[in-house]
Amino acid sequence: MTTQRRDILKYTLAAAAASALPAAHAQAPSGASAGAAATGIDPRDRVFITNEDSNTLVVIDPKTNTVESTINLTSFDEDPRPPFRYVTAGVAPTHAAMIHKPLYHGCIDAHGAVPSPDGRLLATSGRGSSNIYLIDAEQRRVIGNTPNPASGPTTNPERLSSGLLLGREPHEPTFTRNGRELWVTLRGEDRIAIVGVDRAVRQLKGADSPGSSAVRQYLPTLSGPKIDVFRVNPGADGHSQPQRLTTLDISAQDKPGFTPFMKTTPDGAEVWFSHKLADAVSCRSTQGGFDLIDTVPLGMGARPNHVEFVRNARGSVVYASLARIDDGGPGGVASSPIAIIDRSAPGGQRKVVGTFSSRGRESHGLWTNPENTLLYVAHEQDELPGTPNAGQTVCSAFDVSDPLRPTFIAQIPLGNLTLPSGALRNKKSINLVYVRVGEKGQTA
Repeated sequence: MTTQRRDILKYTLAAAAASALPAAHAQAPSGASAGAAATGIDPRDRVFITNEDSNTLVVIDPKTNTVESTINLTSFDEDPRPPFRYVTAGVAPTHAAMIHKPLYHGCIDAHGAVPSPDGRLLATSGRGSSNIYLIDAEQRRVIGNTPNPASGPTTNPERLSSGLLLGREPHEPTFTRNGRELWVTLRGEDRIAIVGVDRAVRQLKGADSPGSSAVRQYLPTLSGPKIDVFRVNPGADGHSQPQRLTTLDISAQDKPGFTPFMKTTPDGAEVWFSHKLADAVSCRSTQGGFDLIDTVPLGMGARPNHVEFVRNARGSVVYASLARIDDGGPGGVASSPIAIIDRSAPGGQRKVVGTFSSRGRESHGLWTNPENTLLYVAHEQDELPGTPNAGQTVCSAFDVSDPLRPTFIAQIPLGNLTLPSGALRNKKSINLVYVRVGEKGQTA
């Protein structure tokens, strides 16, 4: 039996991971230029980053490695009255107070993000607000926003969409390969919400019939260190008719039972898992019995978040972003390591062959460009006092034309979202995606 890449859509509340770093460091000098990787940038390319504490999405132009704009998922300043404002009497609230302000109806804990197969849509989850937002990646606009009746000199011109309410703790969204559906894991409910994309867009735009739901079905899953494997099994209309193929026990790879992230390789042959509390990653075959191929320990306290794959003429690797922060980064500045796993080694023999500094604190999301020559990395924690971008959340860019020897290009401060009442700092980056609008991407 052959299983296609996107046939394996899994939901698990299992697993844990961390990371270890052998001594070989592949670190380039600060301020190195993009070199050959610059030819891998298309005018349509953009990097999108979800920021969990500010509930914003930053848009970076990789041609300049600067913030082009910030997409607002908050509902602040839609009305001139104080309960609607972000800054009141010159005081900006803490994050906890911010999302509990009276009359706030915006996103809470912006987290997951994924582009549609053609890169024209982004799906972003609000963990705390239990919803999903769809974003036009070309226009950089939230679908379903409406003109604000209270628009004026001190208020926003739009009122934020409520998105699609799905259930508790929507984590990572995933488009099916044909782009017809969005599968969203609901960590707080042990089930997957399967959303019809066309109907979701119509509903968000107010063009669907009253009472209709974009959620086609809820797919029950399981709790614990196990993985459910489903065949998507699309019908003639392109919509799925899910079939559970098997349940995999991963307790041997993840004794603590927290595996929050998985990603399938671009060739569709393997699926890799981050076991965050077990300080390891593992991979399995997507064919036959979904056998375990590799378990790669990353070292005590590594705490892996995401994995990304780069394959080009000079090598094939898996990068694992680590939440661990080391004091001895370049220039003595604290930063996280990124583990480099040589994927060209035979199955069962993959291991960490080096690390490089992420140039930021608590690395999380990471994504490569279609040419596999550039890598962007998001970070959860702000830069420390006395550093070039002190007090800022940063994204880092690397030339990975040689995947085994990444070259640092730029550290990009994420800046602020300018609201009528004051500046809301973009902070605590989680997911990051590199999108080329109109072309097949990683999710195709």
